[in-house]
Amino acid sequence: MKNLILLSSFLIITSSAFADHLGLDQLLREVKKTQGIEARINKSRESQFLADKNKQQHLLQAALATLEKQEHLSQQLKTHLDSNEEELTLLETELKNRSGVLGELFGVAKQAARDLKADLSQSLVSAQFPGRADKLDSIANSKALPTIAQLETLWYTLQHEMTESGKVVHFTTQIQAAGNLQEAKVIRIGAFNALADGKYLEFLPDTSRLNLLAKQPESKYLSMASDLSEATTGPVNMGIDPTRGVILGMLIQAPNPLERINQGGIIGYIILIMGAAGFIYAIFRWVTLTLIGNKMTTQLGSSDASSDNPLGRIFIAAEQKESVNTENLELVLDEAITREIPILEKGLSMIKLLAAVAPLLGLLGTVTGMIATFQSISLFGTGDPKLMANGISQALVTTMLGLCVAIPLLFLHSLVASRSRMLVQILDEQTAGLISRRLEK
Repeated sequence: MKNLILLSSFLIITSSAFADHLGLDQLLREVKKTQGIEARINKSRESQFLADKNKQQHLLQAALATLEKQEHLSQQLKTHLDSNEEELTLLETELKNRSGVLGELFGVAKQAARDLKADLSQSLVSAQFPGRADKLDSIANSKALPTIAQLETLWYTLQHEMTESGKVVHFTTQIQAAGNLQEAKVIRIGAFNALADGKYLEFLPDTSRLNLLAKQPESKYLSMASDLSEATTGPVNMGIDPTRGVILGMLIQAPNPLERINQGGIIGYIILIMGAAGFIYAIFRWVTLTLIGNKMTTQLGSSDASSDNPLGRIFIAAEQKESVNTENLELVLDEAITREIPILEKGLSMIKLLAAVAPLLGLLGTVTGMIATFQSISLFGTGDPKLMANGISQALVTTMLGLCVAIPLLFLHSLVASRSRMLVQILDEQTAGLISRRLEK
């Protein structure tokens, strides 16, 4: 109705706008005509609205029927779900009761698989048989009970590791040497050691490859490895590492004699130079005195005096003073012995000095090393012992070198001095004999 009123108002306004051109009768006919059109339109709309209303009512009834049906189905499903949950709970309880022992077996098998997997990842046998640990993942990481096949796999893998650990086998594989891969014939001694071309190998778990040790153990172990590599029959002596690399690593890290000497620093080299000079000179003097002693022994058995030895020169001096009296001859012989004694005792004081200075230099190296150690402690604290190792090594090595030089030099000094005193004693005895024979005449 509101629309009709607005439309009528619009027509009235329009009629008034065109009042000058149209007559009142014509305007009345137009209004009547417009009313008839609007009535037909409104009636059509009303019929459409009623039809839509009936259709919506049918749709609503259908939706309510579907809702009721779905609610009924939901209730049935809920009842079925509750029944299934109760049945599942009963079945789980029954399964738990029946699999009590199997649950313990599952825990043992899972733990055994994990332990074996860790052992295989570090085992030398894995270098010959890679990928064995992957077969145990299904047991170690599974939450279900292990199957018969999985248990048999665990059993076989464990037995295989035990069997191979007792074998000495040859096989060809790629080894890593100086960062490069190369084919090599490897000798595996159980799960303890691996050799290639007479040298020791180490197993790298990250790459599952064998790596040639950059630093090999000392020569006696390399000699045994070479004997094993070249052997074809018969027993061979071979050292094995039951710790699977720990002892071998310690042997490799142990410094050799040259590295030990390098730890002594400059003072260590000075001690060694002094020791070498003292040894050479002491041996030279001992050889010289031995040769002189041999010549003096030969002179004792000869009637002719020779000037190539101290005793012969004393005899010559005595023959030259044959006409002098006994007192003057005694003075002449004392003078001759006095000339010979420095020759026989030459170098004894130097050897003794080197033997005394060597431990003092060792003590100096000890003090220097301890000073370096305390400097490291003051700068870095005592948290890392490796920072103090150099100073302590220098202190101990220099002390050792000083003692190693001083002790043999003392023995050599004693030996040379004893030899010298023996020769001097022979000169004194022969001189006394000469004087005695002169007095008898």
